[in-house]
Amino acid sequence: MKKIFYAFAMLLLTFCSDNSDKISEMQSRIDSLQLKVSDSYRPGWGEFMTGIQIHHAKLWFAGINQNWALADFEIHEIRESLEDLQKYHSESEEIKTLPIIFAPIDSVQTAIDNKSIAKFKQNYLLLTSTCNACHQAVKYEFNKVKIPDSPPFSNQIFKPE
Repeated sequence: MKKIFYAFAMLLLTFCSDNSDKISEMQSRIDSLQLKVSDSYRPGWGEFMTGIQIHHAKLWFAGINQNWALADFEIHEIRESLEDLQKYHSESEEIKTLPIIFAPIDSVQTAIDNKSIAKFKQNYLLLTSTCNACHQAVKYEFNKVKIPDSPPFSNQIFKPE
């Protein structure tokens, strides 16, 4: 019986030793992948906000021209950028104020869905004011957003065909 026990113990030790090498190799791979992930590109706040600013301006011109399909596209782009900002900068202190923007976005979306230019203008102003309130809350009050005077791009038609 002792011989069987010792044989089993030796087999178990051999098996554990083989697994130890495999575990060490896997840990090395994990460490290498973590290093690659931490060194990968992640857009900063400025990149996200610049994209949002462009979509904000395009949204205005789409809405006042009653190009509801384009307005719908632009409001979704803003929402997607904000969600990406939450995803990629979840650890930042400023991200805590971001949820205040989603209710005004929903209001603009409703105006777009209802094809109401009056509600669109009203809710767009609310969205813009909320952007400024958020900037003020995170001490970026120097970055004021307004209703645009001219289209951000001269090579885009905002009136529906």
